[in-house]
Amino acid sequence: MQLKIMPKKKRLSAGRAPLMLFLCQMISALEVPLDLVQPPTITQQSPKDYIIDPRENIVIQCEAKGKPSPSFSWTRNGTHFDIDKDPLVTMKPGSGTLTINIMSEGKAETYEGVYQCTARNERGAAISNNIVIRPSRSPLWTKEKLEPIILRNGQSLVLPCRPPIGLPPPIIFWMDNSFQRLPQSERVSQGLNGDLYFSNVLPEDTREDYICYARFNHTQTIQQKQPISVKVISVDELNDTIAANLSDTEFYGAKSHRQRPPTFLTPDGNTSRKEELRGNVLSLECIAEGLPTPIIYWIKEDGTLPINRTFYRNFKKTLQIVQVTEADSGNYQCIAKNALGAIHHTISVTVKAAPYWIIAPQNLVLSPEEDGTLICRANGNPKPRISWLSNGVPIEIAPDDPSRKIDGDTIIFSKVQERSSAVYQCNASNEYGYLLANAFVNVLAEPPRILTSANTLYQVIANRPALLDCAFFGSPLPTIEWFKGAKGSALREDIYVLHENGTLEIPVAQKDSTGTYTCVARNKLGMAKNDVHLEIKDPTRIIKQPEYAVVQRGNTVSFECKVKHDHTLIPTVMWLKDHGELPNDGRFTVDKDRLVVADVNDDDGGTYTCVANTTLDNVSASAVLSVVDVPNPPFDLELTDQLDRSVQLSWTPGDDNNSPITKFIIEYEDAMHEPGLWHHQTEVPGTQTTAQLKLSPYVNYSFRVMAENNLGRSLPSEASEQYLTKAAEPDKNPTAVEGLGSEPDNLVITWKPLNGFESNGPGLQYKVSWRQKDGDDEWTSVVVANVSKYIVSGTPTFVPYLIKVQALNDAGFAPEPAAVMGHSGEDLPMVAPGNVRVNVVNSTLAEVHWDPVPLKSIRGHLQGYRIYYWKAQSSLTRNRRHIEKKILTFQGSKTHGMLPGLEPFSHYTLNVRVVNGKGEGPASPDKVFNTPEGVPSAPSSLKIVNPTLDSLTLEWEPPSHPNGILTEYTLKYQPINSTHELGPLVDLKIPANKTRWILKNLNFSTRYKFYFYAQTAAGSGIQITEEAITTVDEAMASRQVDIATQGWFIGLMCAVALLILILLIVCFIRRNKGGKYPVKEKEDAHADPEIQPMKEDDGTFGEYSDAEDHKPLKKGSRTPSDRTVKKEDSDDSLVDYGEGVNGQFNEDGSFIGQYSGKKEKEPAEGNESSEAPSPVNAMNSFV
Repeated sequence: MQLKIMPKKKRLSAGRAPLMLFLCQMISALEVPLDLVQPPTITQQSPKDYIIDPRENIVIQCEAKGKPSPSFSWTRNGTHFDIDKDPLVTMKPGSGTLTINIMSEGKAETYEGVYQCTARNERGAAISNNIVIRPSRSPLWTKEKLEPIILRNGQSLVLPCRPPIGLPPPIIFWMDNSFQRLPQSERVSQGLNGDLYFSNVLPEDTREDYICYARFNHTQTIQQKQPISVKVISVDELNDTIAANLSDTEFYGAKSHRQRPPTFLTPDGNTSRKEELRGNVLSLECIAEGLPTPIIYWIKEDGTLPINRTFYRNFKKTLQIVQVTEADSGNYQCIAKNALGAIHHTISVTVKAAPYWIIAPQNLVLSPEEDGTLICRANGNPKPRISWLSNGVPIEIAPDDPSRKIDGDTIIFSKVQERSSAVYQCNASNEYGYLLANAFVNVLAEPPRILTSANTLYQVIANRPALLDCAFFGSPLPTIEWFKGAKGSALREDIYVLHENGTLEIPVAQKDSTGTYTCVARNKLGMAKNDVHLEIKDPTRIIKQPEYAVVQRGNTVSFECKVKHDHTLIPTVMWLKDHGELPNDGRFTVDKDRLVVADVNDDDGGTYTCVANTTLDNVSASAVLSVVDVPNPPFDLELTDQLDRSVQLSWTPGDDNNSPITKFIIEYEDAMHEPGLWHHQTEVPGTQTTAQLKLSPYVNYSFRVMAENNLGRSLPSEASEQYLTKAAEPDKNPTAVEGLGSEPDNLVITWKPLNGFESNGPGLQYKVSWRQKDGDDEWTSVVVANVSKYIVSGTPTFVPYLIKVQALNDAGFAPEPAAVMGHSGEDLPMVAPGNVRVNVVNSTLAEVHWDPVPLKSIRGHLQGYRIYYWKAQSSLTRNRRHIEKKILTFQGSKTHGMLPGLEPFSHYTLNVRVVNGKGEGPASPDKVFNTPEGVPSAPSSLKIVNPTLDSLTLEWEPPSHPNGILTEYTLKYQPINSTHELGPLVDLKIPANKTRWILKNLNFSTRYKFYFYAQTAAGSGIQITEEAITTVDEAMASRQVDIATQGWFIGLMCAVALLILILLIVCFIRRNKGGKYPVKEKEDAHADPEIQPMKEDDGTFGEYSDAEDHKPLKKGSRTPSDRTVKKEDSDDSLVDYGEGVNGQFNEDGSFIGQYSGKKEKEPAEGNESSEAPSPVNAMNSFV
């Protein structure tokens, strides 16, 4: 079915403003194609009020289009302007734009006037607005003599500007001779008329260069008024000036300088009127004087000020309402108020309106015999008058057209013919201005044509509206239908929207909306169609958005932005800061998905936005960066309420750098006593900006403040002003008072002196007092300078004293101090401890007891008792020699102590002395005691010499520390068989006076392990271990030698050697054939077990290994209580001392190597087998 054309705004919600704008743009584009006959249309013209620069050529624009191309003509001040007669005026070819060449000659003033352009062709004539040409003017200030202004402090003042009248009006500002703008405030401000108003003057307003400047923007010139001199004087200065130079009548502004309620400097009176045109900016101004400076408030009577259009300027002295409307008319009241009163002024505002369009006439294209209307509807205040023109001629005198009828603001056309084509002008005017609009009526008979390009491709993001264009033209107006696909039916109205300009709207495009759409235009003269194509794309999304970040100044921060998009679209990602471009700074780096900001500073804080753009859509995501840091230092420190012992400190906090201040730290400096050294005073919460500080007398204080937040502490503020407190007597006395004698007849009194801060005044001294504690003596006192020690001489030895040290200065004494106890000097003790007794606990420990000495004999502080003891001689050898004395001290009043670490079986002597702070007293009589026997140490050495077939000789040295009388030696030994196991243990007792012993009846060629230790009455000592091997049987060794020397044996060996040589040759020949070496198998089968490496020790006790590297066995190991031998405790073997097993015997079987006293601990290893060598082994040794 046919989809009917709908009104422009139907089915468009308020939330589709961008779509509305697009459609409006498309509607405005529905124009007559330029290849068709049409009346002229003005496309460009100069503004109605055209102010020109007199230094440049005058260009008056007038451009138009039409078919045929229009011709142009001008009027000036209502009469024809013949440009051909003025050589300075030229018209641009194909255009109506005029250029007046005044730069070469002529003056701009000559060409002032009202110009109007007419564009004409066979179908009609269009006219431009009346263009008023005026050259800009920037006149100089009139020369004037300005007298200096002298006035009292607190008076009001108005400095007039009165700039010259220029075109356009100049912009006014006040500066000094250095071109620096004068500061303005609630007290001093510039009015709308350019005058400078002072509500009240202050001495700092005195200056000689108040200069008003007028800037004429059109000519880019600035004019300067003569400087105005202002001098503000006090009342005393004023009286002297009047008496010397002036009369009362000559004085400027003779008002009182005392405080006064407000009065208005502008406007005058209680009421005033203001008229403004609709759409302009309404500016209302009230400036008041008074002391103190008044504050201005604004209200609207019987109404409220429009919220979004109201602004306050010039410290609320100016009220501005932008885009003013008739509804803004009414009474506005400004109120000036200070502490002494208030005053108000009412401004009655009337809003007038130049004409403005309600419905402007639009071009009308009609086919013959059609009807139509032109509507020209405008409003204004007062209501504008509507007049019509036809082809630039008032319609009343224009050629008659029977098809038209005029009805006020409407022209009605009925059954038009081709001759009805014309351009109509509508003029709406009142006293404030006019509106002029051209609208043509073009009578054409044209079949439909589609202006949109064929096969246009539209790409739309899914779930968004799709707008398919079908710009068309035809007369009469064609009807439009849309189809989808080659054989599709007309699109239904309930799903799609067809707009008046032919555009097809798909409100929510989906993937299945993709395809080809056909637009068909029909009227009675024909039909036209056009295909367009639609593709639906996936929307661009930000799947990883930047996140809020807090970073400390100087650090690095990064924001991430990952984008997902349709694969056929190429996105561009850009970053914005506070909706503008990123700073041009190398600290900002952008890669594919990330923005990194290095060395962050305060200016980097703000909102960072990631914007992903494609040709079809864009998405964005934002994150805020807060730059934090330690606070800035406080400033403006001020001291108030200055008392003798307190002062109030106030300050202004510095910037907290986005991290709230948690506390303020206050420090002080004592410039008198410790200049340059700052001390902690107090702390206050971060919400507090004042602190009541306690002070000490006679201190030259300076204060500084530091702020602290979660990130740390600020730099210190600038120091406050210095404040010197008055002197007072000291508040405290010295501390750490002590009394100790350095000699037996003196008392040294010491104390910790007060520092300069604690002295509270000049002339610090100390009153030192003392007396004996146990006597009735009066206090003895002396005043000393600022020192820390006083010595009292001639005191008895070690007597308790009461001592006081009191501070004083020029202002008086400190509070009475408390007495402390001390003692005069000590002397050496006079008596030795008595009744010394010794109890021997065991062979290395003894306990000593003694009786304490009388306290009076100590003559000092008891430190303790000291025992001197030494070993005098051995109970065994009785050899007398000097022994170094040992000392043990027992603290306090103890009367017994233990002596550890004594040597057994020794003769000791000791004595006891009492100790005080001076030293030791006399020694007690020597006390002698003996320690009992102990177990001996290990024998000093053990050697095994002269091995034979069945015997071994043992030699040893006695223990170096017998620790008693040796009673005997114990020797234990056991064999080690070929499986590395230990045999039965033999126990043998040897007399103590022996140092050599022969063991007989041993097995030949057998390894033995020996355990040897000494004994005293106290028990067995530490054992020492060794190993040795008996020799081989000499007869067997002799037989082995005889066989080796027999001729048959030698012949056999030669035959074997020859056989081996032959086998080697055969092996060499068959080498490449992979033949096996037959002798190798034979050798492997008859290998000598004597030369095979034995299996390694498996870690069990008593087993030995015989590795090929012949590692030595351990020496000096101990036998455990169960008399089994552990591997790690085994003694060194004979291998330690010889060249190896095969080289240890001569031909006669005698042992070559010798033992030594070697005792280093080494891992236990096996040695050669203890079995006797066989004849085969002997033969192998000869080969």
